[in-house]
Amino acid sequence: MNLKHIVTVLLILGGLFAPRVIVAQQIQATALGEPQEVSDAFLESFYEALKQKSIENYALAITALEKAQKESGGNLQADAIVFFEFAKNQIKLQQYNQAEINLEKVLRQEPENQDVLETLYDLYYLTRAYSKAIVLVEKLIAFDQDYKEDLANLYLRTKQYQKALLLLDELDVSWGESAYRSALRKQIYRQTGNTQGAINNAEKKRKNNPANESEYLSLIYLYSENGNSKKAYQTALELQNKFPNSTLVHLALYKFYLDQGNTQGAVASMKKVFNSRVIEKESQYKVLGDFLTFVQQNPQYQMELESIVEVFSKDNNGQVFEKIADYYLSKGNKELSLIFYQKGIEVDSDNFSLLKSTLLLQIELNRFQEAKKISQASLELFPAQPVLYLLNAMANNNLQDFKAAANALATGLDYLFDNAGLEKDFYEQLAIAHTGMGNTLKAANFAKKAAAILDSN
Repeated sequence: MNLKHIVTVLLILGGLFAPRVIVAQQIQATALGEPQEVSDAFLESFYEALKQKSIENYALAITALEKAQKESGGNLQADAIVFFEFAKNQIKLQQYNQAEINLEKVLRQEPENQDVLETLYDLYYLTRAYSKAIVLVEKLIAFDQDYKEDLANLYLRTKQYQKALLLLDELDVSWGESAYRSALRKQIYRQTGNTQGAINNAEKKRKNNPANESEYLSLIYLYSENGNSKKAYQTALELQNKFPNSTLVHLALYKFYLDQGNTQGAVASMKKVFNSRVIEKESQYKVLGDFLTFVQQNPQYQMELESIVEVFSKDNNGQVFEKIADYYLSKGNKELSLIFYQKGIEVDSDNFSLLKSTLLLQIELNRFQEAKKISQASLELFPAQPVLYLLNAMANNNLQDFKAAANALATGLDYLFDNAGLEKDFYEQLAIAHTGMGNTLKAANFAKKAAAILDSN
């Protein structure tokens, strides 16, 4: 059976192996002479390799490929396909050096094969071999001009900053500006400490895009970061004069008003941010955090805060609920704080800091059943966090489920490193658990360990 027959069979097998079909066809279409026959034994081993790879048995796939290679009969086309499959499985097994060798073997037969070049490029990027990756990307640009952005990124990673900036300028002229390239440019300026270059670029972009409010904001933030608050404020006023109905400008103005002691102006600006349909939620949440701090220092605005909290509560965002809960906790309103913490974990259950704050407050307020339930669920998400085992044990001890508490503490100790305070808490809870189970000697031993840590600190 020749290689064309191999391709035909692979096509019949369906979409699972379709990418291999494409590679096989491309490798077959080389100046290697007429396709040579391959044995049924080769095909059987090759199909076995594909099957094992599809179910993520990469080591078994490699074993099958080794058999296929022995049965290829020196068929260069078949060998190329096998080498490519070797590399893919080796990458999955993190055998990167061997994968590189096999990909290079394929490229010696098919130097312009895009799929193989892309795989090797991905491998170089994965292993941070950025200089090698540059050589590959320069070849891939011939297939897809989008790789020029990859090249700019690689210049950045190899600290060829001037080349990166020149290429970014070229792409901005050819394709127009993009958020990705702007981010690359900002990173270059940040890494090189070239704040003036960043400002010059922002001023140029504002001049070229006078109707774009975000260009003004970028310039405002750069001036602020560079300590030039006067220029930043002037630019904010320019933005407000040019766009009198803008809400975006208030993302900057409220901070200036706070610095100037203009509390009324600051509150008015923050309210405009909160009521804006243009400003992204993440930006609004950051302003909310500043507003909560502001109200702590200016309690006369408590009523305004409550109305804003009511609006943001409808967002069902864990980050917002956490900020609000932190605020009420700082004011001593623990019951209301717990309500918002619990609302937060309902929509953001994998937020560790939120979980920890919720559990601590639940235990402080004697909500042991709720703390047990939440801590148990949290351990499924964060099985290596010792504090969650401790909080689970505290809840169980207070519910007189001493055996469950002791088991949680014994497991949690395995994850505890270099934290004397937490270790003391573990031993104290172990003493309580074993006292509850009637193990007085063990309880006394753990109490002694806890006291020793206390004495040493």
